[in-house]
Amino acid sequence: MNLTEVQDHAIQARMALIVGAKAFDRLFAGIHFDELDGDILFVYAKDEEAAAGVEDNFSLQIQIAASKVLKRQVNIVMVLPKQFVH
Repeated sequence: MNLTEVQDHAIQARMALIVGAKAFDRLFAGIHFDELDGDILFVYAKDEEAAAGVEDNFSLQIQIAASKVLKRQVNIVMVLPKQFVH
């Protein structure tokens, strides 16, 4: 299921509240919450460094925020650099 723009922005807003302004601006700038395939959420970050930072440090928080917004269980968060967008 492709996420709507509203769902994408809702998850971004929740993450901004959770991680704070500095971390959000550093890691989440340009992030796109794209698709839910089963229980896997695909997320695209601006570059490889940001993707690694988001996945390593905030996967659990993204799982929780996305599950609440989407009203579906998210068990895995795959954060990829934008160069891998389909």
